[in-house]
Amino acid sequence: MSALTVAVIATAGFSPFHFSVPCIIFGQSMPQPDLFCVEICAENPGVVMSDMGLSINVEHGLELLDTADIIIVPYWNHPEEKPSQALLDGLIKAWQRGAEVVGLCLGAYVLAYSGLLDGHRAATHWEYEQDFIERFPAVHLDSNSLYTSDERLITSAGTAAGIDCCLNIIRDHYGSAIANRVARRMVVPPYREGGQAQFIERPVPVSTRDSKMNELIEYLRRNLDKPHDLDSLAGFVSMSRRTLTRHFFRATGTTLGDWLNAERLQRSQELLETTNISIERVSEMVGFQSPVSFRQSFKARFSVSPSEWRRAFRGPAPVDVDVK
Repeated sequence: MSALTVAVIATAGFSPFHFSVPCIIFGQSMPQPDLFCVEICAENPGVVMSDMGLSINVEHGLELLDTADIIIVPYWNHPEEKPSQALLDGLIKAWQRGAEVVGLCLGAYVLAYSGLLDGHRAATHWEYEQDFIERFPAVHLDSNSLYTSDERLITSAGTAAGIDCCLNIIRDHYGSAIANRVARRMVVPPYREGGQAQFIERPVPVSTRDSKMNELIEYLRRNLDKPHDLDSLAGFVSMSRRTLTRHFFRATGTTLGDWLNAERLQRSQELLETTNISIERVSEMVGFQSPVSFRQSFKARFSVSPSEWRRAFRGPAPVDVDVK
């Protein structure tokens, strides 16, 4: 079996890290040299400058897209900038003849601009989720996955997720054993649990314009460990259940139950990252009825367990306390 040709597209202002990921993974990190052949191409061959002042000398033009087995757009600088028609046409023709077309991080925008992703699943950096959805409503954006693969259209989430994506391409072509060997050489996990949800910042509103709701929010934050129901909270703010529900949604943009669950999970993240408190005690402190319900809610929101979160995000010297 001949080596698969991987064409990595260099664009003006490219990110050296993003660009190096496929070059390293499919190149020098491979356990044997006859599996992939990495070639670099650009719309305008010659010197291409990165966003950091580094430059590379590119020999091949976009004609490489006519024969490559795997074509990778490792990055794109500006989501609002539509790629040239020559690049878009080259990607379309390549996919139509059977090549795999890959967009890492914001490279997914290039595939989306081409129309190839219409009706398909895709991923991109979580910070651009809303922008991507608004620009490309025909694309099924998967906001959680680290990478997606749908009919030879492959996309990844931001930055390091490109490594996960490229390892998965190796896994698809040559199996887990080869992918695992590459991961070991790079000193990275061959497969990461969970998805982007564990990295997305979704802060719970600190305050609102409604003083009554601010008073309620402060009370709830001081008493996360206690059970709460709509009747008692309505009494706390001297409102009917219906009025409280309406005012709270207007002030926060979410329901009281969803807000409370998000606040409890956010507090649990802090405790998992900064203390040695047991999972069971964390569950109790943030107000879940049982450790089982806590684990289920945590996994549903972040796609990883509380223990996995702690291993991933806890600092080197967590505080050994039991907050009351």
